[in-house]
Amino acid sequence: MFTAENWKDYEVIDTGNGRKLERWGKYLLDRPDPQVIWPASLPKKEWKKVNARYHRSAKGGGEWEFFDLPDQWSINYNGLTFLLKPFSFKHTGLFPEQATNWDWFSPLIRNAVKEGRTVKVLNLFAYTGGATLSAAAAGAHVTHVDASKGMVNWAKENAAASGLKDAPIRYLVDDCVKFVEREIRRGNTYDGIIMDPPSYGKGPKGELWKIEESIYPLIEKTAMLLSERPLFYLLSSYTTGLQSCVMTYMLSKAITSKISGEISSDEVGLKVKNDGLILPCGCSSRIVF
Repeated sequence: MFTAENWKDYEVIDTGNGRKLERWGKYLLDRPDPQVIWPASLPKKEWKKVNARYHRSAKGGGEWEFFDLPDQWSINYNGLTFLLKPFSFKHTGLFPEQATNWDWFSPLIRNAVKEGRTVKVLNLFAYTGGATLSAAAAGAHVTHVDASKGMVNWAKENAAASGLKDAPIRYLVDDCVKFVEREIRRGNTYDGIIMDPPSYGKGPKGELWKIEESIYPLIEKTAMLLSERPLFYLLSSYTTGLQSCVMTYMLSKAITSKISGEISSDEVGLKVKNDGLILPCGCSSRIVF
């Protein structure tokens, strides 16, 4: 499993009964996780010390219950600062398990920059910019694409908070598929491609995205954007049923059958402080060229 082990400002304290107890900086959150089907290790009194708790609704969605939590706060990782706030669907604006991928591609970028290369990275479905900032901090020129204007603005705020306001990052509010198609026509290429697509979504003009139907054609298209000397390709997924072996097969057929590269795929996880379990949090598939 690819495990994010270098956090100081974040940790999973305990899991159980369909929930996880997390520390985000100095604040404790209790959020649902349906795959946690075992009992909690810590007593109930420890779970009652939280600053906020998210309750799922039987009708879908849910709502936060706040006890003592600011509207916004921040945590740090390897010199980067991420602004957090609780919003719908239990999220805070950051997926900490993705730090294992940041730690993987950052040295690849730094080493290429040391060799005098200008490294161009494309981050699709880029959300609030965790991967974007990690790539930029390593020395890359990053193109950040997301269909949500709010998420792109949030990414800009994270960049400013991280001292990367003037870094070579191009922010675009766009449908990722249409952007990739235009980049192919323009003849643009990238040395690294990062993609973390949702299971379902809509573009800024209502473009429909269903991962089971759309992901492989997009992988084929992004393969056409790889430079003559690419560094890496990263595909992540939180979609149930899209196992790591399936991701390996897709990348091998669409990319490494044409460009020599080594694929490694696995679940992505976070260590649970109290009992040492590794909580799975989706899958990632990586190519080093």
